[in-house]
Amino acid sequence: MSPLLLLLSNPDTPTNPLLTLAVVIVSGMALGLLAKRLHLPSVTGQIIAGVIIGKVGFDLFTEAELNELQPLTHFALSLMAVTIGAHLNIRRLRNAGRRLFLLLITEATITPVIVFSCLYFLVNRSATESALYATLAISTAPATIVAVVKESRSKGVFVKTLVAAVALNNLACVFLFELARAFATANDGAEGAVAFSIATLKDPALQLVNAALIGGGVALLMEAISRFVARKDLLTTASVICLLFASGAATSIGVSPLLCCLFLGFVQTNLSSARNRLVDSVFSEFEPVILAIFFTLAGMHLSLDQVTASVAIVAGTLFAARAVGKYLSADIAMRFSGVTKKVRQNLGIALMPQAGVAIGLVILVQEDPALADFASVFAAVVLTVVTINELTGPVLTKLALSRSGEAGMERVRLLDFIHEENIKVNFTAPDMENAIDQLVRLLISSHHLTDVSPEELKASVLDREAQMSTCLGGGLAVPHGILPEHVPMVGVMALSKTGLDFGAPDGKPVRCLVLLATPPGERKRHLEVLATLAKIIGIDPLIGERLINAKSPAHAYEILHGEETEDFNYFLE
Repeated sequence: MSPLLLLLSNPDTPTNPLLTLAVVIVSGMALGLLAKRLHLPSVTGQIIAGVIIGKVGFDLFTEAELNELQPLTHFALSLMAVTIGAHLNIRRLRNAGRRLFLLLITEATITPVIVFSCLYFLVNRSATESALYATLAISTAPATIVAVVKESRSKGVFVKTLVAAVALNNLACVFLFELARAFATANDGAEGAVAFSIATLKDPALQLVNAALIGGGVALLMEAISRFVARKDLLTTASVICLLFASGAATSIGVSPLLCCLFLGFVQTNLSSARNRLVDSVFSEFEPVILAIFFTLAGMHLSLDQVTASVAIVAGTLFAARAVGKYLSADIAMRFSGVTKKVRQNLGIALMPQAGVAIGLVILVQEDPALADFASVFAAVVLTVVTINELTGPVLTKLALSRSGEAGMERVRLLDFIHEENIKVNFTAPDMENAIDQLVRLLISSHHLTDVSPEELKASVLDREAQMSTCLGGGLAVPHGILPEHVPMVGVMALSKTGLDFGAPDGKPVRCLVLLATPPGERKRHLEVLATLAKIIGIDPLIGERLINAKSPAHAYEILHGEETEDFNYFLE
């Protein structure tokens, strides 16, 4: 036996957290790289590494040694929860509100109803236990989703929907689980009914309110710090301290630290102009190591000691029912919201990973005296399902990202500044001036240009229009204005199926308007964009017709940034 294995396997060896951490990092990084070579998510390799050196495999470390690394796990989960919360940017999700609302409703109803019915009627679990399993099934692992999305460099409507959905379903999961737990601990009789009604409103509401207060307060504190600190190293240090404080404060008063950090990210991205510097800078510097530690430790904690025949039946039923519920929830919500086929067919399987929130809720059950009768079985069932979901979930998420066509799209393209929230379909306007007024307001709001005057931008666009019509023919008009030097090039697109009579030189109605706002230093890219738009609309009539007749901004975005337009809307790197 090698000296290292001898040292690790010797029960008399003193606890050495640094050695434990080194083995965790090396194992996780090595298996993660091997998984990538096999075209699997590195997350899967890291979890398998943990399984090999953990309880199921060689069992190299004691529970005490693993517990010494818990702060790193909590820190990693806090960072990823902030990242998930930051995807709930109201400005960016303005066109996604309908589909996210419908998905939230279906995930909070269809999934738990299917899980409850299967457990209660098919395997004869009690109503209380079935309700707890059912509400717990709603959650999707935010850490896994973030890791797979980042590794596959995915970007687009599907990714935006997926990540926002994970944030929302975790909020719904915690709230409904608390309701189910309140039901389980309620007393019988009239007085009990009153107590139950108060509990169902009070406890879950306090969870959300306290998480929002702590997370929002820390977000505002970080914003205040960013106004006085310019150095990146000091900002990074302040960000780490604030994240630790938010997570620790939430834990100390019995509030979910994941919920707290979700709210932190949500408040930051909607109110703070410095979100990228305060959070992304921290995450990007340590991302590979943080993920390796987090997922390897997750694999090390997995155990099959309590998997009896009865536990296996319940776990198998829960896993299958949850999978069916997730797929149906996503499919129904996306059908009613009218999204593209690629989003509808792949969203359900991308939502399968499950870990952090589920494990946290298991701990709540174990600590609740009223649920002591089935706490151990409940923990064994959930941990078994988590094991399956964490081994298979990342593979399914990566497959969904690939099938959606958005894997590898996180690269700057020529028209990269036009996203779903910057597109308006079924556009109408009585004249060009009114159209420009609408588009200027859309551009300012959707790109969040707080330091750009709408009046000045509109005046520069109208001045250019007075010199020469920007109707380029073929149904395309590209009015454009001037931005200050420090503001990057931005734009918005409006599509009209019927066409607008703006006196184009060729006499054809304008069906596609793109308002461009460009700083003086980006004139070359401005000309390239004009040429690309002319090619998409004028040269390729099939793509142009599909774009103009898009059912929604999401459809238009998919066409504009799809494979068919790569020759025109090319990658800049």
